[in-house]
Amino acid sequence: MNNVSKKFLLVIASGALLFAGCTKKPKRPDPSQTLGRDAGVGGNIGDNLKTSDVATPPDLSQRTGDFDANNQNRTALQPVYFDYDRSAIKAGERAKLQAAKEYLEKNPDVTLLVEGHCDWHGTAEYNLALGDRRANEAKKYLLSLGVPAEKIETLSKGSLDAVKNADDKTSANDRRDELVVVKKQGAAPATTTAPAPAAAPATTP
Repeated sequence: MNNVSKKFLLVIASGALLFAGCTKKPKRPDPSQTLGRDAGVGGNIGDNLKTSDVATPPDLSQRTGDFDANNQNRTALQPVYFDYDRSAIKAGERAKLQAAKEYLEKNPDVTLLVEGHCDWHGTAEYNLALGDRRANEAKKYLLSLGVPAEKIETLSKGSLDAVKNADDKTSANDRRDELVVVKKQGAAPATTTAPAPAAAPATTP
Protein backbone atom coordinates (compact mmCIF):
# COMPACT_ATOMS: atom_id res chain seq x y z
CA MET A 1 0.00 0.00 0.00
CA ASN A 2 1.52 3.35 -1.01
CA ASN A 3 1.81 6.40 1.23
CA VAL A 4 -1.10 8.22 -0.49
CA SER A 5 -3.48 5.35 0.26
CA LYS A 6 -2.32 5.18 3.87
CA LYS A 7 -2.87 8.92 4.33
CA PHE A 8 -6.33 8.69 2.74
CA LEU A 9 -7.37 5.85 5.07
CA LEU A 10 -6.03 7.78 8.07
CA VAL A 11 -8.11 10.85 7.16
CA ILE A 12 -11.27 8.72 6.81
CA ALA A 13 -10.67 6.97 10.17
CA SER A 14 -10.07 10.29 11.95
CA GLY A 15 -13.27 11.74 10.49
CA ALA A 16 -15.30 8.72 11.62
CA LEU A 17 -13.98 9.01 15.18
CA LEU A 18 -14.77 12.74 15.26
CA PHE A 19 -18.31 12.16 14.01
CA ALA A 20 -18.90 9.36 16.54
CA GLY A 21 -17.82 11.64 19.37
CA CYS A 22 -20.46 14.26 18.60
CA THR A 23 -23.71 14.03 20.53
CA LYS A 24 -26.94 15.87 20.04
CA LYS A 25 -29.07 17.29 22.83
CA PRO A 26 -32.28 15.24 23.12
CA LYS A 27 -35.35 17.03 21.88
CA ARG A 28 -38.99 16.29 22.46
CA PRO A 29 -40.49 14.50 19.44
CA ASP A 30 -43.83 15.02 17.80
CA PRO A 31 -46.72 13.92 20.07
CA SER A 32 -47.84 11.28 17.58
CA GLN A 33 -44.47 9.56 17.98
CA THR A 34 -44.76 9.19 21.75
CA LEU A 35 -48.37 8.24 22.40
CA GLY A 36 -48.41 4.80 23.94
CA ARG A 37 -44.61 4.64 24.30
CA ASP A 38 -44.10 6.44 27.59
CA ALA A 39 -45.93 3.84 29.66
CA GLY A 40 -43.13 1.33 29.15
CA VAL A 41 -39.64 1.07 30.56
CA GLY A 42 -36.50 2.34 28.85
CA GLY A 43 -35.81 3.39 25.30
CA ASN A 44 -37.33 6.87 25.37
CA ILE A 45 -35.42 10.08 25.02
CA GLY A 46 -34.34 11.83 28.18
CA ASP A 47 -33.34 8.61 29.96
CA ASN A 48 -30.03 10.31 30.85
CA LEU A 49 -31.97 12.38 33.42
CA LYS A 50 -31.95 10.18 36.51
CA THR A 51 -34.62 9.92 39.19
CA SER A 52 -32.04 11.31 41.61
CA ASP A 53 -32.25 14.65 39.75
CA VAL A 54 -35.69 15.18 41.31
CA ALA A 55 -35.56 17.13 44.54
CA THR A 56 -38.09 15.03 46.47
CA PRO A 57 -39.61 17.00 49.34
CA PRO A 58 -39.82 15.60 52.88
CA ASP A 59 -42.78 13.48 53.97
CA LEU A 60 -45.77 15.79 53.78
CA SER A 61 -48.53 13.22 54.16
CA GLN A 62 -49.47 14.50 57.61
CA ARG A 63 -49.58 18.19 56.68
CA THR A 64 -52.94 19.86 56.75
CA GLY A 65 -52.30 23.51 55.93
CA ASP A 66 -54.95 26.04 55.12
CA PHE A 67 -57.50 26.24 52.36
CA ASP A 68 -57.27 29.28 50.14
CA ALA A 69 -60.06 31.50 48.84
CA ASN A 70 -60.86 28.85 46.20
CA ASN A 71 -61.28 26.16 48.90
CA GLN A 72 -58.06 24.50 47.72
CA ASN A 73 -55.20 23.08 49.80
CA ARG A 74 -51.93 22.56 47.90
CA THR A 75 -49.77 21.50 50.85
CA ALA A 76 -51.60 18.51 52.34
CA LEU A 77 -50.25 15.99 49.79
CA GLN A 78 -46.95 15.52 47.99
CA PRO A 79 -46.53 16.06 44.23
CA VAL A 80 -45.99 13.01 42.02
CA TYR A 81 -42.88 13.39 39.83
CA PHE A 82 -42.27 12.03 36.32
CA ASP A 83 -39.30 11.24 34.12
CA TYR A 84 -38.61 13.34 31.05
CA ASP A 85 -41.33 12.97 28.41
CA ARG A 86 -43.05 10.21 30.41
CA SER A 87 -46.49 9.84 31.97
CA ALA A 88 -46.06 6.44 33.65
CA ILE A 89 -46.33 6.47 37.46
CA LYS A 90 -42.93 5.40 38.80
CA ALA A 91 -42.80 2.76 41.51
CA GLY A 92 -41.18 5.19 43.92
CA GLU A 93 -44.03 7.70 43.50
CA ARG A 94 -46.95 5.34 44.09
CA ALA A 95 -46.87 5.70 47.88
CA LYS A 96 -47.88 9.35 47.42
CA LEU A 97 -51.06 8.28 45.65
CA GLN A 98 -51.72 5.72 48.39
CA ALA A 99 -51.39 8.57 50.90
CA ALA A 100 -53.87 10.59 48.83
CA LYS A 101 -56.35 7.69 48.97
CA GLU A 102 -56.04 7.50 52.76
CA TYR A 103 -56.44 11.26 53.07
CA LEU A 104 -59.67 11.17 51.05
CA GLU A 105 -61.00 8.33 53.22
CA LYS A 106 -60.31 10.30 56.41
CA ASN A 107 -61.77 13.52 54.99
CA PRO A 108 -65.07 12.72 53.23
CA ASP A 109 -65.85 16.42 52.78
CA VAL A 110 -63.04 16.91 50.22
CA THR A 111 -62.26 15.87 46.64
CA LEU A 112 -58.98 15.70 44.75
CA LEU A 113 -57.86 17.77 41.75
CA VAL A 114 -54.90 16.24 39.90
CA GLU A 115 -53.00 18.94 37.98
CA GLY A 116 -50.59 17.69 35.30
CA HIS A 117 -47.47 19.84 34.80
CA CYS A 118 -44.55 19.73 32.34
CA ASP A 119 -41.11 21.31 32.06
CA TRP A 120 -40.32 24.12 29.61
CA HIS A 121 -39.18 21.88 26.73
CA GLY A 122 -41.53 21.39 23.80
CA THR A 123 -44.48 23.34 22.44
CA ALA A 124 -47.40 24.54 24.52
CA GLU A 125 -49.74 22.18 22.65
CA TYR A 126 -47.50 19.17 23.21
CA ASN A 127 -47.13 19.93 26.90
CA LEU A 128 -50.87 20.35 27.40
CA ALA A 129 -51.36 16.85 25.96
CA LEU A 130 -48.53 15.42 28.08
CA GLY A 131 -49.86 17.10 31.22
CA ASP A 132 -53.27 15.61 30.51
CA ARG A 133 -51.76 12.11 30.19
CA ARG A 134 -49.86 12.56 33.46
CA ALA A 135 -52.98 13.67 35.34
CA ASN A 136 -55.04 10.82 33.94
CA GLU A 137 -52.38 8.21 34.75
CA ALA A 138 -52.58 9.31 38.39
CA LYS A 139 -56.36 9.18 38.25
CA LYS A 140 -56.27 5.65 36.82
CA TYR A 141 -53.93 4.55 39.59
CA LEU A 142 -56.18 6.08 42.25
CA LEU A 143 -59.19 4.33 40.74
CA SER A 144 -57.27 1.04 40.91
CA LEU A 145 -56.80 1.70 44.65
CA GLY A 146 -60.55 2.01 45.08
CA VAL A 147 -60.99 5.78 45.10
CA PRO A 148 -64.45 6.65 43.67
CA ALA A 149 -64.33 8.40 40.30
CA GLU A 150 -66.50 11.25 41.55
CA LYS A 151 -63.80 12.13 44.09
CA ILE A 152 -61.18 12.87 41.40
CA GLU A 153 -60.92 15.63 38.79
CA THR A 154 -58.03 16.22 36.39
CA LEU A 155 -56.60 19.34 34.80
CA SER A 156 -53.59 19.87 32.54
CA LYS A 157 -51.50 22.98 33.15
CA GLY A 158 -48.92 21.92 30.55
CA SER A 159 -45.82 24.11 30.83
CA LEU A 160 -47.81 27.16 31.98
CA ASP A 161 -46.08 27.25 35.38
CA ALA A 162 -42.70 25.89 34.21
CA VAL A 163 -39.46 27.80 34.69
CA LYS A 164 -38.22 28.79 31.24
CA ASN A 165 -34.69 27.74 30.23
CA ALA A 166 -34.32 25.99 33.58
CA ASP A 167 -31.50 23.61 34.50
CA ASP A 168 -32.07 19.84 34.74
CA LYS A 169 -32.91 19.81 38.44
CA THR A 170 -35.45 22.63 38.20
CA SER A 171 -36.99 21.05 35.11
CA ALA A 172 -37.27 17.73 36.97
CA ASN A 173 -39.33 19.47 39.65
CA ASP A 174 -41.61 20.91 36.96
CA ARG A 175 -42.46 17.42 35.65
CA ARG A 176 -45.15 16.58 38.20
CA ASP A 177 -48.76 16.07 39.18
CA GLU A 178 -49.97 18.43 41.87
CA LEU A 179 -52.44 16.71 44.20
CA VAL A 180 -54.77 19.53 45.20
CA VAL A 181 -57.29 18.91 47.98
CA VAL A 182 -60.57 20.71 47.30
CA LYS A 183 -63.11 21.32 50.02
CA LYS A 184 -66.74 20.87 49.01
CA GLN A 185 -68.64 24.09 49.17
CA GLY A 186 -71.55 23.94 51.58
CA ALA A 187 -74.76 25.86 51.21
CA ALA A 188 -74.35 29.51 51.97
CA PRO A 189 -75.86 30.44 55.32
CA ALA A 190 -79.16 32.25 55.17
CA THR A 191 -78.89 35.94 55.87
CA THR A 192 -81.53 38.45 56.85
CA THR A 193 -81.45 42.13 56.14
CA ALA A 194 -82.99 44.54 58.59
CA PRO A 195 -85.72 46.66 57.01
CA ALA A 196 -84.71 50.18 56.16
CA PRO A 197 -86.06 52.76 58.56
CA ALA A 198 -89.17 54.56 57.37
CA ALA A 199 -88.54 57.92 55.87
CA ALA A 200 -89.37 60.80 58.16
CA PRO A 201 -92.50 62.73 57.15
CA ALA A 202 -91.80 65.84 55.16
CA THR A 203 -92.04 69.05 57.11
CA THR A 204 -92.48 72.60 55.93
CA PRO A 205 -90.54 75.49 57.33
